[in-house]
Amino acid sequence: MTLDLDKLYTARLHAAKVRPYLATALFALHVVESRRVPTMAVDRRWRCYASPVFVDVTPVEELAGVWVHEVSHLLRDHHGRGDRVAAERDLHGPGERLRMNIAADCEINDDIYGDGLARPEGAVAAGDLGLGDGQLMEDYLRRFSLGPCTDGLVWLDCGSGADGLEREWELGDGEDGVRGLRGHELDAVRFRVAEAIKARPGDVPKGWRRWAEEAFHPPQAWRDLLGAAVRSAASAAGGDDYTYGRPARRSAGLPGVVLPSLRRRPPQVSVVIDTSGSVSDAELGSALLEVAAIGRAVGGRRDLVRVLSCDAAAGVAHPLCRAEGIALIGGGGTDLRAGFERALRTAPPPDVVVVLTDGQTPWPTVRPRCRTVVGLFAREGSWDEEDPDYIPETPPDWAKVVHLKE
Repeated sequence: MTLDLDKLYTARLHAAKVRPYLATALFALHVVESRRVPTMAVDRRWRCYASPVFVDVTPVEELAGVWVHEVSHLLRDHHGRGDRVAAERDLHGPGERLRMNIAADCEINDDIYGDGLARPEGAVAAGDLGLGDGQLMEDYLRRFSLGPCTDGLVWLDCGSGADGLEREWELGDGEDGVRGLRGHELDAVRFRVAEAIKARPGDVPKGWRRWAEEAFHPPQAWRDLLGAAVRSAASAAGGDDYTYGRPARRSAGLPGVVLPSLRRRPPQVSVVIDTSGSVSDAELGSALLEVAAIGRAVGGRRDLVRVLSCDAAAGVAHPLCRAEGIALIGGGGTDLRAGFERALRTAPPPDVVVVLTDGQTPWPTVRPRCRTVVGLFAREGSWDEEDPDYIPETPPDWAKVVHLKE
């Protein structure tokens, strides 16, 4: 049996019709016939592998849903995120990669079906595992394990595009004349999709709107600096837990004995957001995006991130559940010393304090006992309408300072 390309392409046209904002991504995929995949799968180079038997027995309406499902893995960077979470949490082996695939499916399947797009038979959703909707892959990974509820999903394999682990049946770069997309081509596709979503927000599910918002705010240099500070804090904390997921090197000298290795404790992060009257709503919105990025920087451990707002007084430190659910209260004068004091009194104490501010504040005279990163909102022209010559005090030398761009 050969692959029925006419049927497959008809399904893609239907997918583009009911989800027009994904059309650019759908038509960017290169189709590869494969008898080694159970259904359809994608690799990190944006090649879509399709089983001839699966295409033959699946209705066009369901195939359209599979098209959208697979391209969603790539747009949401599940391959890159899978690699990062595997390294951070020592998740290795086929069982853990299957869990990643299931968790990634839960992230995307809760808002892509319906409204003209049929849910394919066997598609897993968070509700099937007794989990709530609206979470990210990293969150779902912490909330379920393989067992009776996942026995029927052992066939699941969406390719390296879903978890980052390359399969034996995936082609190399340019192999068999099928070239994958390059870095700049991938960026162009994602940007076009984000533009299409922003142009019709009322017709797009919330998960895709959130994705598009982050796509329009690409990673900035300060995030690399924050990541370095977080890693440095983790190194300073040292290893404080044992794991057999990565045996100790000393095991090589003891045949027949497997020794556990020490695993580093992820750092606690406190984020202080300047909510004084001089900070605009747009800057506060940008701050929430940065908070979401901080949650990813600690491997998705949102329980390790606490957020508090501060103008002249510090608010309550809230655990990070959802960035969009954080209440930013303020509007008065600015004195971030109160925010520092409240953040340092949080239990457990933070390993890193991140401050997002316009800089118009007095600073602590004593260096905090943890690492500090200050993100300054961009400013043009006068800092004070009543005093054109006013220039705020610069952050202390002990703080890592970076400038946030819109």
